[in-house]
Amino acid sequence: MTGVSALPAVVPAAPAVVPPAGRRGRPGGRARRIAALCGPAFVVSVAYVDPGNFATNMSGGASYGYTLLWVIAVANLVAMFVQALSAKLGIATGQSLAALCRRHLPRPLTWLLWAQGELIAIATDLAEFLGGAIALNLLFGVPLLPAAGVTAVVSAGLLALAPHGRRRFETVITGLLAVICAGFVYQAVLSPHLSRAAAGFVPHLAGRGSLVIAAGIVGATVMPHVIHLHSALTSNQALTSNQALTGDQDETAGPAEAVRASRVDIGVALGVAGLVNMAMLVVAAAVLPGRDASTLTAIQADLGGLLGRGAAVAFALALLASGLASSSVGTYAGQVIMEGFLRRRIPLVARRLITMVPAFALIAAGADPVRLLIVSQVALSVGLPSVLIPLVVLTSRRSIMGALVNRRVTTVTAIAVTAAVTGLSGVLLCLALTA
Repeated sequence: MTGVSALPAVVPAAPAVVPPAGRRGRPGGRARRIAALCGPAFVVSVAYVDPGNFATNMSGGASYGYTLLWVIAVANLVAMFVQALSAKLGIATGQSLAALCRRHLPRPLTWLLWAQGELIAIATDLAEFLGGAIALNLLFGVPLLPAAGVTAVVSAGLLALAPHGRRRFETVITGLLAVICAGFVYQAVLSPHLSRAAAGFVPHLAGRGSLVIAAGIVGATVMPHVIHLHSALTSNQALTSNQALTGDQDETAGPAEAVRASRVDIGVALGVAGLVNMAMLVVAAAVLPGRDASTLTAIQADLGGLLGRGAAVAFALALLASGLASSSVGTYAGQVIMEGFLRRRIPLVARRLITMVPAFALIAAGADPVRLLIVSQVALSVGLPSVLIPLVVLTSRRSIMGALVNRRVTTVTAIAVTAAVTGLSGVLLCLALTA
């Protein structure tokens, strides 16, 4: 396992190489190149359907019906936009967001951003360990502490595929995403009154409580650690060519084509994640109105009682897949953050042990799992500005991005998104402190 700590090579971006005129236009060539560059967004998308999303979306649907569907839709569009900026940053520079922060920002600020990034990684692990542990408890009756240990071991096994077997890692993570998706599609098919969901896309709220859930949905959707990770996963794509992937020496994917491929990747992967989040809320709104949705255990029991045992098993399997996949992705992201800010790397298994200690300690102490999930989502939400602000600043500098620098409208949109997300994060923090 000592080799798993190596991350994708950091290489400088290179200008696009245009094949000779007689070699252009080979049938399917561009489609093959785009397909070869896809995959990172599917790894990233798992963070957008992690156990924290289960808690906030199902609670929102049970308490407020379809009212907050529009919040999920808007949050998903914001996530697509932010991840596209992160992917473009990696393609343009050949470096991760964390590495660029170290290079271009004052050293004291770099240390502060690193410390906050580590706290975000710990908060991420907290939610994901809990999700996996609760799922194993629901499926097999395993107590939470041993179940968390099983989650840690399995997720560490997944990490053995990354990054040297990154394609296999991407494939396994995509498979787990498919399990989550299938679980909620099955539940949605069994749910009544789905035709009423369309009203939920009209922006409106239903009092202070719905604002709390709305802020929580945003906090559980736009994930700071995978903004760092996405830039690292795409950092060598400007130089990726079919020669490397298929042995074809005639076709090379340059930076512009890599950016186009990343947009396709993001659109499909985060589109699926967004639909899964909507399905969570829709199922809860259709099946659980007015019922206790304060715990994942209560939600699963009600789904089983109202839709049958199959729905309960599907929910637990989806939760287990979410916990395992998002936990391994979270650890991978933590490694990227450490290497970028500190130029240090440790074996991923060692990092797995370090970040899971707080989660195990809290579970062993008998802390309320629901309260822990809420705290983890607040921590992630509060950490968002420290990632978004450097991302906007760096992608707006031509000296860093070259020809891929943000257009003015992109920068203005990014500033508006950052301000809105920061404001919502502040609201969520204030509401959590006064709750």
